[in-house]
Amino acid sequence: MATLAGQMLGKYQVIERLGRGGMAEVYKAHHPQLERYAAIKVLHHFLAEGKDFTARFQREAKAIATLRHPNIVQVYDFESQDDLYYMIMEFVDGGTLKDRLLQSAAPLPYAEIVHIIQETASALGYAHRQGMLHRDIKPANVLLGKDGRVVLTDFGIARILSDTQFTATGTLVGTPSYMSPEQGMGLHVSAASDIYSLGVILYEMVTGKVPFDSD
Repeated sequence: MATLAGQMLGKYQVIERLGRGGMAEVYKAHHPQLERYAAIKVLHHFLAEGKDFTARFQREAKAIATLRHPNIVQVYDFESQDDLYYMIMEFVDGGTLKDRLLQSAAPLPYAEIVHIIQETASALGYAHRQGMLHRDIKPANVLLGKDGRVVLTDFGIARILSDTQFTATGTLVGTPSYMSPEQGMGLHVSAASDIYSLGVILYEMVTGKVPFDSD
């Protein structure tokens, strides 16, 4: 996918690409009328090729947009333009926990570790009570705001892709080093799978490495 910087997506002017992953690209954008910055996550083209994707995208978007928790990134809207499907989210003006781990030697300060785990666990607890699993808990999906807020992101893609060919083997929704055993084997996942992944993050913040890693 060529960069979308400088283009318009709906009413948002795309400013710059913030990152690229296996499922999407994330851009910083600006809404001139609202004078609001946002993060726009654009799904890769191949994800929209699944059966009934459009209907599933619209249906699940409604559920995702209802999430209201200070430690879950707020989703403003889901849209499509031409052959692009994207979600518009609040812009968190800080890096990710992955960035933090790359920049600092382990362990992180214990007070910081406790703060990150508590706020992320609070977000997960709320989502699980709403019947929603994340499926891809990892440091890159934990945002660290400059105001000290810890914000969990990427519920959207995990929910949209659930019950499709893309999650059958766990190859796309989930990152191997953080996957629970049942998810890695393509079995049924539950809230416990998310909690396992959070435990891996805790281990990494304390030791500087994940507990299990291989080719």
